[in-house]
Amino acid sequence: MWKKIYPPLIFVLLFSIDASLAQEKGGKKTLKVGVTQFVSDEASENDQKGFEKALAEAGFKEKVHVIYDRQNARGDLAQAEAIARKYLIERFDLIHTIATPTSQAVVRIIKDIPIVFSSVTDPVQAGLVPGTSSPGVKSGTNVTGVSHQWPAALQFEMSTQFVPRAKKWGTIYNLQDPNSPLLIKGMRAAAKKLGVEVIEVVISNSAETAEAAQFLVGKVQAIHLIYDETVLSSLDAIVRVCYERKIPLFASDLESVPKGAIAAYGLNFFSLGYSAGKMGGRILKGEEPGNIPWGRRGKFSLYVNERAARAQGVVISPGLLKKSGKIISR
Repeated sequence: MWKKIYPPLIFVLLFSIDASLAQEKGGKKTLKVGVTQFVSDEASENDQKGFEKALAEAGFKEKVHVIYDRQNARGDLAQAEAIARKYLIERFDLIHTIATPTSQAVVRIIKDIPIVFSSVTDPVQAGLVPGTSSPGVKSGTNVTGVSHQWPAALQFEMSTQFVPRAKKWGTIYNLQDPNSPLLIKGMRAAAKKLGVEVIEVVISNSAETAEAAQFLVGKVQAIHLIYDETVLSSLDAIVRVCYERKIPLFASDLESVPKGAIAAYGLNFFSLGYSAGKMGGRILKGEEPGNIPWGRRGKFSLYVNERAARAQGVVISPGLLKKSGKIISR
């Protein structure tokens, strides 16, 4: 029995001691900020870095004024809910939720602790804010945050400019990902407009990603990935297949480009998190989250990986290189 409960007790005890020491050192109450993300990826990490930078600039420095409790659900909805219950029981002062699934879990369980969401595509559809709410409107609840609206059609159109001769495209996504139905709809609309075919492979978990990529071999001339958390958590499996089979790979998030995608017209997640962090700073200074309007933020840029292009048999035109905000050549 003691073997099962001893480690969690140690964790709670150490966290409490750390908070007490920090409080004594600063002479003021040290605030507890919970951070929960759905998967461990570079986009989520950049989001959180932006959030913490904004909070520090607002006067809330880590281990001086605030203590962060960073949690990762590892793609498990049950774990996301367990993290939410932990924050509720331990009465955190502020919770930052990254991505739609974790935000839904926290908002569903916690009703009286300030919550700031980010990296969420549609907060209304996800049930994070009232159905009558819209960007720039106060939620009137304990929730506010920053949303991004992925230009799925525009992103796919950008990818097709790199390989204009490709008429058959492949994509992989998890239908259970809250963002995927809306994003795949945008990709289909763009494909119809461009007169190209899209072969869709639906997976239920990240372990199926490699098999899905292999299924597309010989059936498509290029692959474009929408922003799907499940797929991106195992991007390396897709990259390996594309390198081996010389299939041009394109993504919707900038973080996938250094990892092997040829290009992406994507969102700067650091700037998204920074905007959310500014809201968090206002809340810690006394404002009610329900009085801070939620909204859409984010800057989009084109990143290009020439090394990946060479490996996948693509020559990037000078015009596209000129449009690029960042070029990886080695």
